Amino acid sequence: MSTSHPLADHYQRALRADEVLAQIDAHYPDGPTLHQLAPLDQLHIGGLAASARLLDRLNPDTHGQVLDIGAGLGGLMRQGASLGFHMTGLDITHGFSALNKALSSRVNQTAVSSLAWVTGDARALPFADHSFDAVLFQHSLLNMPDPTKVLAESLRVLRPGGQLVMHEVVSGPNVPQLHYPVPWAVSPEHSHLLPLTTLTRLLETSGFVLEHVEDWSEIALAWRQRQRQKEQSAARQSVLSPQWVFGEQFLTMGSNLLKNLAEGAIKVVEIDVRC
Repeated sequence: MSTSHPLADHYQRALRADEVLAQIDAHYPDGPTLHQLAPLDQLHIGGLAASARLLDRLNPDTHGQVLDIGAGLGGLMRQGASLGFHMTGLDITHGFSALNKALSSRVNQTAVSSLAWVTGDARALPFADHSFDAVLFQHSLLNMPDPTKVLAESLRVLRPGGQLVMHEVVSGPNVPQLHYPVPWAVSPEHSHLLPLTTLTRLLETSGFVLEHVEDWSEIALAWRQRQRQKEQSAARQSVLSPQWVFGEQFLTMGSNLLKNLAEGAIKVVEIDVRC
């Protein structure tokens, strides 16, 4: 996948991969824990707790082969591997995939043999039919301009009885007033938010059966308020932070996330469907 893809360019523009690894090696010579990496690799609203809740909807005994679409820096993947899942992470941003793999090699409690990394496009998944027991989206569908094709590909690679679980940002009633930049987009060009009703209808017409839908927006707002306070008070002292990925612009992104949640421009939802 060419790194000239405009979405990949958005995510790689401020990424300081070599500096990140040097920082980790200097501060965590025995290998970082998942909690120590979380400020860097859990690039979504809710952090480790949200990822744990997402993974809790899966059973490693029955849905052990998992595809994480839009895996980013791999926080969800490593958390899943620690619970016994075999995690494959796909991301269109090669710089993310490469740093994800390098981070995984340094974490001392993750089974690296349970992880695989692929740079690719979710509209044309480079996997055979029925390759996975489960597919995950965590703040990734919001970047995808052709969700119909993405969901058709997700269904194709799932085995019969497979599960698709989302922890996603969707548009709220005041989405026309959405403040930019946000982590997934500096302008509307790369933001492809759907209303929840549209997303659930699209899942059903794509061949999935809805099992569970829940609005996490109040929990997400409270979490973002706590994170904002941490970011303002300890940004310069933190070993790792989202600024290593997004640059100084993340301070504005984080502030806008809080505004967008509080003002109803966006909502955060959990969706669980079967095929």
